[in-house]
Amino acid sequence: MTGSTATVQMSRPPAPPRAWTKTRIFGHTLMAMWIVSGISLVYYLASNIASPFVQKYWPVYLHGFFVTLEIVGLSLLFGALLSVPIALARASRWKVFSAPAFAYVYFFRGTPLIAQTFLLYYGAGSFRPELEAIGIWPIFREAFYCVILAFSLNTSAYQAEILRGAIQNVPRGQWEGAQALGIPRSVAFFKVILPQALLVALRPYGNEIILMIKGSAIAAIVTVFDLMGETRRAYSRSYDFQAYIWAAVIYLFMVEVLRRIWDRFEARLTRHLIR
Repeated sequence: MTGSTATVQMSRPPAPPRAWTKTRIFGHTLMAMWIVSGISLVYYLASNIASPFVQKYWPVYLHGFFVTLEIVGLSLLFGALLSVPIALARASRWKVFSAPAFAYVYFFRGTPLIAQTFLLYYGAGSFRPELEAIGIWPIFREAFYCVILAFSLNTSAYQAEILRGAIQNVPRGQWEGAQALGIPRSVAFFKVILPQALLVALRPYGNEIILMIKGSAIAAIVTVFDLMGETRRAYSRSYDFQAYIWAAVIYLFMVEVLRRIWDRFEARLTRHLIR
């Protein structure tokens, strides 16, 4: 061409077809099985939504649902209050504080939650005279309070480690900047360091809440009629296996709703970090 430059548009050649290897065939087969299982489960639940079992037991499932929310909510609240001093003690340079805090976290993270619940619920009876003498036996006499105490102590150890790691992740310059401005160390911690640490800890905190929801089913073993407790009672009276299917669906519903709410909450608090 005269006086012009020809531009040739080069198109990308099509990708070669992927071979159907054994791994790919297995993956597709497994995915198809999951899809069929999901469709079958939805069909089963839809066909039994008006069954005599659901009509008879949905009120007790609703009661167990709210008991589960109460257990998880109170445990997480008390655990969060305990986790702050434990995290500060773990991060302390003084062994008189850090050593007991380390032993506390090591024990409650290293032993099963069900064993901790049994120790409080069944073991407290061995010290009934001493507990009555100091006036706290009514707390250990009730299974519900023992569950709240055991779950709070357990989650406080996990939350303390989450918070400690988040605090240590805050740059040292934040402390130095607050000190240069003459801000007291305690004020700098609660006004400067802790808000930044909580942003870092949002995702682990969400995971801990989900684990607590699923772990709350342990309460049913010590005669607390939460969701799993009501499920066990419904099954013992009806011998209908759909009792556990409905319980699994409700737990899945709780976890999924929490996950979506937590994602929106995290996105809202960290919107200034998006570039």
